Amino acid sequence: MAIVATNLKRGQCIKHDGDTGVILNLDHRTPGKGNALIAATIRSFSSGKTKSIRFASSDKVDVIDTDRQKLEFSYSDPSGYHFMDLNTYETITIESDLLEGSKDFLKEGQEVEVLFIEDNPVSVDLPATVVLNVAESSDGVKGDTANNATKPATLETGLVVTVPLFVKPGDALKVNTTDGSYLGRA
Repeated sequence: MAIVATNLKRGQCIKHDGDTGVILNLDHRTPGKGNALIAATIRSFSSGKTKSIRFASSDKVDVIDTDRQKLEFSYSDPSGYHFMDLNTYETITIESDLLEGSKDFLKEGQEVEVLFIEDNPVSVDLPATVVLNVAESSDGVKGDTANNATKPATLETGLVVTVPLFVKPGDALKVNTTDGSYLGRA
């Protein structure tokens, strides 16, 4: 379905120049002279990269019908990552390359939102923060507290984060999913 560029909204999926992507940001610009422009920041589903595209206010843009579903992560194996639909109990397998930046934040029983286009999963949206347990961490050096001392800690998913010296194995930590940073104890 094609719509006029001025009617685009954040979160919509569009097809442009043979590539599909989701709109992350929109900026309506009206220069001193000439027609209005719509600058859209789009994340491509095929490459995962973001790019900026300009549309004239009268341009037609193809909007793709999408479906967002909440799925529960079950397990992973060499064939991919397996999620369960909580309504139908159907298992959906997503290839590991689609979860490139999200793998280290997934643990069993965690709910995520998956975007489907034409019944094919194209992206996985994690919550802003996740709670993960510390699997391994070295002991802090006594007396090394002069300059906000930190140490590396390996979490249950294999993710390594920098944490304060008081964190020990078994602690539950709150971790930011956008940059993988330590936010505090949970």
